[in-house]
Amino acid sequence: MATEKEMNQSSFIKIAKEINAYAEIIKSRQNQKQVIMNDFDKERERYKAGKISKASLASSVPRVRKELQRLNKDIRRNIMHLNKTADRAKRFATSQTPKNFQVSLSGINLAGGKKKKAVHKTRSRTRKRKR
Repeated sequence: MATEKEMNQSSFIKIAKEINAYAEIIKSRQNQKQVIMNDFDKERERYKAGKISKASLASSVPRVRKELQRLNKDIRRNIMHLNKTADRAKRFATSQTPKNFQVSLSGINLAGGKKKKAVHKTRSRTRKRKR
C-alpha cells in the first residue's frame, strides 16, 4: 500500500521555538546596548554641563567600551546560531517534498521522478544578408 510522507510537526515546532528564542536574545542584547549608549550620552551631557569632571568621564570610557564589545560579540554569536537553526529548518522543509505516485487500474505505485532532458548546444545559424 502506498503511503505519503508525514511531517513531524513536533520536531519542526522545536526548531521554530529555537529560532524565536535566538531572535528574542538578539533583541534583548540590542536593547541592553542601546541603554548603555544612552547612559553614556547622559554622562557626557553631565560633563558638558560641568556636573562631573573629565577624569570621571574618562574613567567610564573603558568600562563602556568593554561592555559594548561584549554585547556585540554576544549578538554576533547568537546571529550565527540563528542562521544555523534557520538552515536546519530549511533542510527539514525541503525533505518534505511530496512523492510522485502513479495511479492505474492495477493500483497506486510509486512513480519515478521526471528525467531531465539533455540539452545539446548547437551553433546558431546566421542569416546571410542580402546586399
